[in-house]
Amino acid sequence: MPNKFRIVFIGDVCGKPGRKILKNGVPLLRAFLQPDLVIANGENSAGGLGITRATADEMFACGLDLLTGGNHIWDKREGLDLIEHDMRIVRPGNYPDGVPGRGSILLSHHKAPCLIVNVMGRVFMEPVVDNPFTYMSKVIKEYDAKVIFVDFHAEASAEKQAMGFFLDGHVSAVLGTHTHVPTADFRILKKGTAYQTDVGMTGSLDSVIGMRSEPVLNRFLTGMYHKFEVAGDNPILDCNLIDVDINTGKALYTRAFRFYNETIEEQLNQCASEIP
Repeated sequence: MPNKFRIVFIGDVCGKPGRKILKNGVPLLRAFLQPDLVIANGENSAGGLGITRATADEMFACGLDLLTGGNHIWDKREGLDLIEHDMRIVRPGNYPDGVPGRGSILLSHHKAPCLIVNVMGRVFMEPVVDNPFTYMSKVIKEYDAKVIFVDFHAEASAEKQAMGFFLDGHVSAVLGTHTHVPTADFRILKKGTAYQTDVGMTGSLDSVIGMRSEPVLNRFLTGMYHKFEVAGDNPILDCNLIDVDINTGKALYTRAFRFYNETIEEQLNQCASEIP
């Protein structure tokens, strides 16, 4: 097999249950899968909405290399300075000029330079962001890197799929975030880009996308505002593994996983022989 660069990307970390399973899961993922880079979407890590220095430090201490974001990354005001100054955090790059932070980062990894890009969709999302397709066209021309990973934070499946085909052959992977529900369409597209519409979530499975079901149901039933609360039962970790050919930047292998907190090591043992 050609020289490969292995990335593990973890779906949206939702509150304390998500951070707790990261503490157990990331060291095991590193031990069994031997990734070169472990990334997680951290925009929901602080109480289900936003990010803070404390939650970021806790996640990095688990063994993460980078955090990506989305529309909720701004929801904790105390996190704005963190987003601006911590180079390990990448927020959607197609926000207007002047917002804190950066939308991409080029890592000087010993195997190969690796470009990490975070971009946000516009369908059913914030209307303020620039066109994500034209934004991506500009970004991939700015950097000299074969290994390019894109976290596309978007609501509409069609917009995510369109981005996958738009970037096919130009980047190594396009993985979707935001909906917290993993899709079964992980695959390598015809021109060599690994793709999944949504990686899923790291948090409570017994929830409505990470939140306690009762307040959500009350809001649907009555139309009245009810404060959402992070659910805590039955934590899961959704992630995707991608192997990239260092020489071409094409994906060699991709696979989606769902791990349950008490059985992560057992699950990894079972699938070890199936992973190249």
